[in-house]
Order: sequence, then C-alpha cells, then structure tokens
Amino acid sequence: MLVFPNAKINLGLNITEKRPDGYHNLETIFYPVFVEDALEVNVMNSGSGKHHLHQSGLEIAGETEQNLVVKAYKILDEKYNLPPIDIHLFKHIPSGAGLGGGSADAAFMLKLLNEKFHLGLKPQELEEYAARLGADCAFFIKNEPVYAEGIGNIFSPVSLSLRGFRIWLVKPDIFVSTKDAFAQIKPHRPDVSLKTIIQHPIEEWKELMANDFEESVFPQFPAIKEVKEEMYRQGAIYASMSGSGSSVYGIFKANALLPQTDFGNKAFVYKGELQ
Repeated sequence: MLVFPNAKINLGLNITEKRPDGYHNLETIFYPVFVEDALEVNVMNSGSGKHHLHQSGLEIAGETEQNLVVKAYKILDEKYNLPPIDIHLFKHIPSGAGLGGGSADAAFMLKLLNEKFHLGLKPQELEEYAARLGADCAFFIKNEPVYAEGIGNIFSPVSLSLRGFRIWLVKPDIFVSTKDAFAQIKPHRPDVSLKTIIQHPIEEWKELMANDFEESVFPQFPAIKEVKEEMYRQGAIYASMSGSGSSVYGIFKANALLPQTDFGNKAFVYKGELQ
C-alpha cells in the first residue's frame, strides 16, 4: 500500500505564553500544501525483526528507531500485534523547514496501517495516537485547514480555502534550531486572533498577520529574510516564514507566472497551486 504524506504551512504564528512545563502556547493556522513524500508498506514474508525501514530521497538524520514512521508502527503494534513489515520512505519534503514533513509521515503511517490491517480506528482515535508522536502530527489525520492552539495540538475548524492561488515555497540551505528560535521569543497575546484575521481579504494579510519567529530568526539569518523580501518584489500577495523556519512561502494570484529567481543550487524550491 502506497500513500503520499504532504506538507503544511503556517498562516500566522503567535507565541502567546510560556508554560510551566517549559513549552510555549501558540496560535496558528495549519494549511495543507501538496509537497509530498512517498510511503509504502509491505508485509515481510521472511527475515528477522518486526520492521525494516528503507529510506531514500533527502537524507534524514538520526537512528532508524527514532524515525516517526517506525514509532507510528510501534505504537499500533503494541496494541494490535501487527505483522512484520517492510517500510519504504522516499523523502521529498525537506527536514528542519517548518513544513511538518516528519509529522505528516507519522500520521499517514497510522492511517495506512489502520486501512491495510483493518484495525477499524476512527479519525478521533487516530488523532489521539498521532498526538502521542508529536504536537502537530494529529493535524495530518484529517489534513484540512485548522486553527491550532495550545502547543499546536488543540484544533478547531476554520472556514478557509485558498484553492486556485499559487504558492512559491523556498527553503534555503540554512538550518534553524527550533530550540534557539524559541529561546529568543517574547510571548505576547495579539490584539486580534488569527481566526478573525483570515476572514479578511488575503490582500490585507500582509499588514495584519505575522510569524513571531521572524523577529528572532531574520537577524540571525538575513538570507531567509531576503527570500521573503524577494517574494514581495516578485508580486506575492502574502509571504511568510513557515513555523520556526527555514522555509519561506509566497502566495500569488491564480494567473501569476511564478519567477525563476535563483536562491542557490542547494535551495529547495516548490511551485504549485493551493488546494
């Protein structure tokens, strides 16, 4: 069985307070974007062990057992004693980009296993399993726009469609430490909630909606700021960093011809239509 986990972008991101447990509460809008990985699972007919992960495409740092698709398998295997499987993961969504690629892989793995082995888990149950794997993993179960709060794990529906708009997504060859980005954040509660802001015409978002991480990340990495500024120079209606970076996206009108600006041969670039 083969599935295609997709990325997400953050429309606005406000860090509202630091929690006693050291985490931060926030508000943001998660919106799916169809930059995709590929994930396939087959039952193992021979060999030792419960699972083998075969990974290709972009490199993933860390041990196999720490990969979220493996953790997703284990979390269901504990309860349902699943058959041994071969896992094939092709990475196209860059890591450390604020695009939720690893979280998407985990959530799609849960959905794939649920369908392949007829576990009968409902979406809410899958979301509960996903939430144990990461704060934003549960978003990818239903995979539709939501208003997220808490640590990015409490969702409420929003009426929002950007269908037909075009997106230009760039991740320069820069790594941004999420820990360091949070360390320099000054939490605050915005005067107007993002739920209200997204009801305004998209042409007004530039003046109303912001990603708080830009304030701490841009001074450290001016090249990321330059990507955003270039998108506005090229006609973006709205542009922002996604998550804590380092990717930046620009939203353009449906009939816009997206430019060919070169951000370096190691930059990840995606151009497409929003759904």
